[in-house]
Amino acid sequence: MTEGLRERKKRETRERISDVATGLFMARGFDNVTVAEVARAADVSVNTVFNYFSTKEDLFADRQDAVVELPPTVLRERRPGESAVRAFLRDYLDAIDTRHWRHGLNEGADVFAKIVADSPALTARMRQVHVEREEALARALADELDAGADDLTPRLVAAHLLGTTRILSERAMAMMTAGEGWERIAPMLREQAELAFGLLEKGLEAVGSGPRE
Repeated sequence: MTEGLRERKKRETRERISDVATGLFMARGFDNVTVAEVARAADVSVNTVFNYFSTKEDLFADRQDAVVELPPTVLRERRPGESAVRAFLRDYLDAIDTRHWRHGLNEGADVFAKIVADSPALTARMRQVHVEREEALARALADELDAGADDLTPRLVAAHLLGTTRILSERAMAMMTAGEGWERIAPMLREQAELAFGLLEKGLEAVGSGPRE
């Protein structure tokens, strides 16, 4: 469907506000910037900011919906005969190769992490995002497995898969923060990802490995 003029203008306004806010947060820290300052810098009113973003935290976590939806998408779009574990490994290796933001491997991710670490409000928000990601993946797994309400399998598998990606990304982030170059981080991360998901596959190989219709 072609985007209409009104929709395009709304999208562009939202993106401009978000970009301005991100720049201010990166320069001064999340807690040191007010919504009124974001509005002035973006040349809009405070009410306009809140029309697009319900809270100040939403200005920073503007990709939250995409982040939460990513794990179920990886599960749904796996290849015929591919297990859930292999699909998540493939997705993670692709993020390494492309330095994609979805796993916090993009340039500047260390600055993003520091802003979060320095703000209790953002730390709590990111923790909630992790919970929502895990719950979304667990629901998708439960649907595929036709799991009952008392079946812990979907929740356990979701926790293992997302816990693995999170630990890998935290390792990469620590190396970035220490000043390591990507040419050193990338091969280490690929090796560790292969090892970590290989360990998972030994225990979870039957999950999602049936034929895709």
